[in-house]
Amino acid sequence: MSPFRRLIAAHWALGAVCALFLLAGALALDDYEYLYIYNEAGPRAIGNAALDYLAGDGEQAFDQLLFPHDRYYSALVEAPVALVDRLRGVNYPRTTYPDRRAFTHLIFLAGGVFGYLLVLRMFNNRPLALAAMVLFLLHPNIYGSSFSDSRDISFLAAFMVALYLVHRAFRRDSLGAFLLCGVGVGLLVNLRIMGLVLFVAVLLLRALDLGRGEGSRRTLLTGGAFALAVILTYYASLPALWTDPIGRFADLVRTLNAHPNITFNLFRGELLYSPDGPPWDYVPVWVAITTPPATLLLAFIGAVALAWGGLRRPRDLLRNGTLRFGILLASLPVAVTVAVVVLESNVYSNWRHLYFLYAPLLLLAIVGLRWLASIPRGRWPRAGAYALTGVAVAVTVVSMVRLYPYLSNHFNALADRTTPERLDSSYAFGYAGRMSGKELIDDIISAHPSGNIFLSLDRILYPLVNLPAADRARIIETRDFRSGERNFYEIYTWGCSAPAPFTPISRSIRRYGVTMRCVVDPASWFGGYRREARATDPLLRSRFDVHRVGDVLVYLRDGCSPDDMDARFLLRVHPVDPAALTDRPWEPPTNHATFGFENRDFHFTRHGARIDGDCVAVVPLPDYPIARIETGQFTPERALAALRAVAGDEPRARSRFDVWLAADGRGLIYVRDDCSAGDVAARFFIHAWPVDERDLLERRAEHGFNNHDFDFPQYGVHTEDGGCIATVPLPTYPIATIHTGQFGGTGRLWTAEFALPDGE
Repeated sequence: MSPFRRLIAAHWALGAVCALFLLAGALALDDYEYLYIYNEAGPRAIGNAALDYLAGDGEQAFDQLLFPHDRYYSALVEAPVALVDRLRGVNYPRTTYPDRRAFTHLIFLAGGVFGYLLVLRMFNNRPLALAAMVLFLLHPNIYGSSFSDSRDISFLAAFMVALYLVHRAFRRDSLGAFLLCGVGVGLLVNLRIMGLVLFVAVLLLRALDLGRGEGSRRTLLTGGAFALAVILTYYASLPALWTDPIGRFADLVRTLNAHPNITFNLFRGELLYSPDGPPWDYVPVWVAITTPPATLLLAFIGAVALAWGGLRRPRDLLRNGTLRFGILLASLPVAVTVAVVVLESNVYSNWRHLYFLYAPLLLLAIVGLRWLASIPRGRWPRAGAYALTGVAVAVTVVSMVRLYPYLSNHFNALADRTTPERLDSSYAFGYAGRMSGKELIDDIISAHPSGNIFLSLDRILYPLVNLPAADRARIIETRDFRSGERNFYEIYTWGCSAPAPFTPISRSIRRYGVTMRCVVDPASWFGGYRREARATDPLLRSRFDVHRVGDVLVYLRDGCSPDDMDARFLLRVHPVDPAALTDRPWEPPTNHATFGFENRDFHFTRHGARIDGDCVAVVPLPDYPIARIETGQFTPERALAALRAVAGDEPRARSRFDVWLAADGRGLIYVRDDCSAGDVAARFFIHAWPVDERDLLERRAEHGFNNHDFDFPQYGVHTEDGGCIATVPLPTYPIATIHTGQFGGTGRLWTAEFALPDGE
């Protein structure tokens, strides 16, 4: 028999499982398109920046990235796809999505194959190896993310590969094996700096071998070769470090705990401020309520079996055996969890940043399964263990089919699912709400096979782009509703229970108690607030009457015009206690404590509706005691008046937008003549360096500046002659330097920097 045929005969089950998962992935690829669109811009820009750097653009290539720390994200996954795009002459980002989704999913499947190979090497047992691969691939949340989350999924797969190489190196104990292991761990650290935990673990194991006094020369040689291979591979594969290896690496380490992304993270019913770090039970709870219970039980049994083996044979811990490798697997999740809590790492969006911990947990589960199957009572324990595993796999598959395609929002029976509202208000969900748009739009079109369909979209609903031309032509985006019509829809696909005034749901689909998508009847929803408001005296009578109904403000105007709807609304909330503003970045300005009020400016298209000719807008109020509220509307005329008040005859910077400083120094004014839709679609940024860094809050002080990103509709207006003007407040403390501009999917579009030497 030829070697190839022997390979097929020995591993036919592996080939069958791979073929089955490849087929399932190919069928699911299109269903995850709308989820991946949201996560595309950043990774695509990183891949292009790396290619530009290698092509000779130097540091300027990385300067085009939105944040300085983005240069340290590995391009090992993104650059190859970006290169394929360039070779194919593809420029428009949407055409890259199938490539990126397929590439990320194939990397995930490769991680499962290496799990098979690792268990086969550990126990020489093909059924156990096959169980390892199947359990690895059938984690619902991770499988759902494997079509979209290139960073976390790639790191998980690379972690499994690195564990395989570590086991192989210690088993062979040869120079070549440790060199190859060093290359694998170096690439792992390249993907994410957290890979250093495995680097340190290997060095500690080599130190234990050195303590035995046997083969100390070989131990030193192989350990040193491993460390050198890790360092050389890491630096060779991360171009951002080449110009200043020491300084850049120090900067990278600083960003590990000072990641500038600011978000609120819902955990056990409490909104956590992500830069403050998670509580001690954050990781264990998320792992427990999302991982299949059978895997958790087997992992616990495996950890107990390893601990018992270590107590019975403590000398085995100094040997290169399965026991010592198992202890390593058990210690990795504990060490990483402790490090995350102690270092206050910025962790959010469930536990996706730590998905790599599933690799050692899965291997611990296989250790537990092997222990159950090896109970010395004949064949029955083995058959029973494999039968129970098969039942657990079947239950997981059924759950995944029922929840599909919203797998990234899976919760197991350990989560409190007594009521849908209980789960909705306890834990933050993933991005699955965005991808639910396709199913929702399809349902609406089926319900209205002819005639126009009127939609008001809470956010950009990407499925509209891919609709057949005939159906897309029938959809009209509007806020002008009529009570008697039934083909008007208000659509929310970003968690219907998110903090917003749009919680009443007239139509929804729930999977395992999680609201995946919902539609609100705007006529009854806004109409209900209109009736309640008219039953109370207004707080303010003006162009819009302003009423307070419970914890929301209701703006009313009878017989309103399009001009009433187009002007942006101003809403500034001043608390009784200024301390209530600390760390409350709900909307720009990013740091409300700097300004002394919470800014909740809004546009009618987001918070209002025109029903039967009347305008109604509903805006939530914060939950702290309020001293006073400033509200109103501002128009192009107001922006022009602010421009005329600018000191001096020249702007502070000229670029795609001219940037002026207001006369009182409290704001920036952006001006562009002949403004196009593209000019205002890209997001703006302001980096303000203070004269005295003590004026910055702790998290801002780590970066040296106050970051303020904003969208044009938040602060800007279009003038009648086609120009654009945006007025943006600045912090009240003295500012030394301002760096501003716009960024898009390909990086920074334009930048301008100017100093304020007098500390204005």
